[in-house]
Amino acid sequence: MEYFSPTPSSFSSFLTSPSCFSPPFLGLKSNSKLSLNRKCRSFVNKDNGSRCMMSTMIHTANESSVYFYKKLIHFALEETKPHTPLVPSPLQENYSSLLAMDDKTELQMLSFEAPKIRLLRSLCIEGNDGMQVLDFAAFPKPEFDLPIFCANFFTSAKMNIIVLDLNPLHDIMDQEDYKEKYYKDLIPLGLKYSELLPWGGKLTSESLNYFSPIVIWTRFSSSPDNHSVLFSAFNDYYQAWLELMDRSEEEIDASQIARNCEAQHRYLTWRAEKDPGHGVLKRLVGEDLAKDVITEFLFNGVNELGSKTFLDYFPEYRCEDGRVNEKRSMIGKSFESRPWDARGEFIGDRVKMV
Repeated sequence: MEYFSPTPSSFSSFLTSPSCFSPPFLGLKSNSKLSLNRKCRSFVNKDNGSRCMMSTMIHTANESSVYFYKKLIHFALEETKPHTPLVPSPLQENYSSLLAMDDKTELQMLSFEAPKIRLLRSLCIEGNDGMQVLDFAAFPKPEFDLPIFCANFFTSAKMNIIVLDLNPLHDIMDQEDYKEKYYKDLIPLGLKYSELLPWGGKLTSESLNYFSPIVIWTRFSSSPDNHSVLFSAFNDYYQAWLELMDRSEEEIDASQIARNCEAQHRYLTWRAEKDPGHGVLKRLVGEDLAKDVITEFLFNGVNELGSKTFLDYFPEYRCEDGRVNEKRSMIGKSFESRPWDARGEFIGDRVKMV
């Protein structure tokens, strides 16, 4: 499998292209500060269906992260077109743009479907205090056991916190065949970026259940060079996921489809309850609306793909009064360094834990 890695100059050229960033995305506004925009807006520039010519533009060092994140989204959508037709998701009618309670911070949402993709969606947040967020994910239909593409990027005035991965749908600790099927050929890609984007510090043991051996978990300060590496990583990982999607075959065994469905529902249930980004949403739009965005948009399917609750899947989080324990880690340990070796084998028992 070959991976395209843009050079720093081509990356810089891409970022400042006016044609690579469709004006309708910039124009999304909500009708009131606590209501969702009911108009479905297209992000893709219909006047220019061709892919952006990255070599014709120049990057400026002071470009804000929000524009960088939006252009990542546009680039991903353009990269998807040669692989599969995308159509707007019905979610787009109700979830496109939202203005936070401060009347300044904007949440912009996009969602699509495809023959093998149940939901491809993005959330981009532009804060007025230097805070920027990108949450981009692609969830396969239950007929396919594809990993889940996941990009969670958070930027503050001084720091970038990055998670980028092809989250395994099934347990790769115990199911060697699934790991072999999807990750064996991607280990060199993970090794490449584990050198360029070092491990970001403590990571809870529970989180490892939803990460693959090629996960990028890192922190760095903002700079053109660091953003260039991140762009390259995002592009390589997304291209790898698209190639896996191209080769994936539809499952016809009803029991295996049901198993895929439950595995995705378990993943969504965990993320909807324990994702660390929820605090940001609650601060911006309030608890009720944050819960709606989380369950109906970001982790859509948690109410549709299954009937099990969080405590059904994770009974260790049950409090004596029946509530869900708000702690993010019940095991009580985290990994200080990457718990996989150069072959993608889990070595967590030999990694320093705190």
